[in-house]
Amino acid sequence: MIIKSLDQLNQTSLKIIKKISKEDCILIFGEIGVGKTTLSRFLINNLQNKKKINETAVLSPTFNIVYEYEVGEFKIMHYDLYRLKIEREVQQLGIFNQSSINIKVIEWAEIIKDKPVDRLEIYMSYEKKKNSRKIEFKGFGKWKKFSGI
Repeated sequence: MIIKSLDQLNQTSLKIIKKISKEDCILIFGEIGVGKTTLSRFLINNLQNKKKINETAVLSPTFNIVYEYEVGEFKIMHYDLYRLKIEREVQQLGIFNQSSINIKVIEWAEIIKDKPVDRLEIYMSYEKKKNSRKIEFKGFGKWKKFSGI
């Protein structure tokens, strides 16, 4: 799928949140500046809107590693694993040991070896045309048939 605008990326996030539930894991892969945090922001803010909760500023958690967002009866845990170097650091964060009632949105997920069964992997890359991005979806478990279309 080729994304040519922020509105198109937002529309893609709306398709994802139609299927998302409170124990899901969204893993986002891609180069610096390709739009991982922008997609995460759309996901989080659209979930807040769906639950009639005021949108919050969604920042890149690169330096903090994780930000937490309230969305009604559950939370969204937004991780950025860019600064982590080894799998053990991921394990020490306890990302997958926490309560299953949290949605996990994880940028720079390449370092994760033991991934949850129910997950959506999103691969973002630059296209030759300026401001265009290629997005590919790989679904596992309940996400197996998700295509983003």
